[in-house]
Amino acid sequence: MEVEIFSLCDAANNTAGKLSILGAFDTINVKELPYVHPHCAIALRMRFLRIEEGDHKIRIDMVDEDGKSLGPKLDGGVKVNIPEGTQSTSVNMCLGINNLKIEKPGNYEINLAIDGRQVNSLPLMVIKQNKEKNQ
Repeated sequence: MEVEIFSLCDAANNTAGKLSILGAFDTINVKELPYVHPHCAIALRMRFLRIEEGDHKIRIDMVDEDGKSLGPKLDGGVKVNIPEGTQSTSVNMCLGINNLKIEKPGNYEINLAIDGRQVNSLPLMVIKQNKEKNQ
């Protein structure tokens, strides 16, 4: 199994096996904390070989610098079927996240585990902007 795409973005869509990603990012600049990010998405494209055909468990977890989870872990699964005459297949997943609450600035991670093994991690930096002084 190979992770071909793993991205935090504004929006993602999977239509007829085509993964569309809009506005990939790794930084959120905020004026006030706590902050609620209204909507974002995680786009994921994985490639499985014929030998990997079958059921696979997927887990995505977003954590702060101390390893504390920002919310519930996203647990799911996928059943991989390899079409006749091919050696591999791709599987796309789009996960919408609404009202992501961020308590403090810092470095966060979005971790991806497949079948209980962490295979990828995305950074997310949350930066609190200084208030502009009136001049």
